[in-house]
Amino acid sequence: MQTALPLPLSTPNRNLVRLTIVRGITWTGFLLAIVVGVELLAFDLPVTAVVSVVISMGVLNIATWWRLGRPRAVTHLEYLLHLLADITGLTLLFYFSGGSTNPFITYYLVPVTIAAATLPWRHAWIIAACSMAGYTYLMFSYYPIPQLGHINSDSPLSLHILGMWLNFGLSAGLVTFFIYKMAHALRSRDQALSRTREAALRNEQVLAVATQAAGTAHELGTPLSTMAVLLKEMQADAPVDSALDQDIILLRQQVDVCKSRLQNLVSNADRRRMAEPEVLDAEVWLAGVVQRWLVLRPDVSHQFDVAEKRGRPWLAVDATLDQALTNLLNNAADANPEHIAIRLDWQSESVVIDIRDHGPGVAMSIADQLGETFISTKSKGMGIGLFLTHATINRFGGGVSLYNHPEGGTLTEVTLPRCAAPN
Repeated sequence: MQTALPLPLSTPNRNLVRLTIVRGITWTGFLLAIVVGVELLAFDLPVTAVVSVVISMGVLNIATWWRLGRPRAVTHLEYLLHLLADITGLTLLFYFSGGSTNPFITYYLVPVTIAAATLPWRHAWIIAACSMAGYTYLMFSYYPIPQLGHINSDSPLSLHILGMWLNFGLSAGLVTFFIYKMAHALRSRDQALSRTREAALRNEQVLAVATQAAGTAHELGTPLSTMAVLLKEMQADAPVDSALDQDIILLRQQVDVCKSRLQNLVSNADRRRMAEPEVLDAEVWLAGVVQRWLVLRPDVSHQFDVAEKRGRPWLAVDATLDQALTNLLNNAADANPEHIAIRLDWQSESVVIDIRDHGPGVAMSIADQLGETFISTKSKGMGIGLFLTHATINRFGGGVSLYNHPEGGTLTEVTLPRCAAPN
């Protein structure tokens, strides 16, 4: 049996790896500084307490490495707890080594900076506040080290220590604010670039499909005309009102629909028309799309429901949106032509169209990829219909989601932005 692979490293996972490395280097340095202070500078330190703190942080680091090997993503809350553990360890170490007189007290800025660069706004300020609280506590309560005392320090709180405290508070606030803002701007830019790159790739694929569609539409004109002529001759030879006559009539209707769609494809290619979608009543538009679809699929049975709400939903539509919804209806009919449920609903800012079929459903392994690449749920499908449907609806500012219905079948949810009523 194949073992499960660990989850890929997300950003919090990578940050925790880096934090663990920094923690190991830092506390190794603190341990060396303690050895130098005790052996060479004769510091009067509570060695047992100090070494216990260092060992505790070492155990935490080992436990963190073990945890990073588990197939579970690191959350922002878990990362926050690790930084709080670091601040607690620093506070204990500084408490036993001179408190605010310790020259390494400004190391508090390191977890503050890390939090500002990697954590959400509220979490970053929690770390800054806890670091400031620890520094403030160490100004009044600590184990004094004579060698670290300041000259002319007649009172427990000298002007020098107070200035260091004020400087730390100002630095922590500025670091948290500006580094968070810069990191947030960088993350937003990366997300925008990623979305732009995906849109460009999708548009390239759409353009390639459109180019092929234009050539194919031109090539299909001749065979469709030939089929129409032959069907007309066959109908003339077939007995009137016979089963063969009815089949020929149906075939002629389908050929006429194909020719009409090809003509619409050419006429709707005008960029000026494509650039100006028409604002229509969503119920009227959807009912028209369904009726035209029923001409193509006379074998289906359906139910069309409209939510009973006040007001009317309006949509900006064009011929491409008609085709996109027809593709989704065809997918439902291909899964199971019986009892297809179509429902129109709307909210204050969006219009929702649900299409529910009673087919086998969508495999979870490919559900997230449908519409992004040429992936199909049909044995002979190419996935182009779903891809173009997603691209079209995304161009209108909407989205398509596919779910496995609890009672069986697939629920396709189309969300489109609601428009204001035309004047």
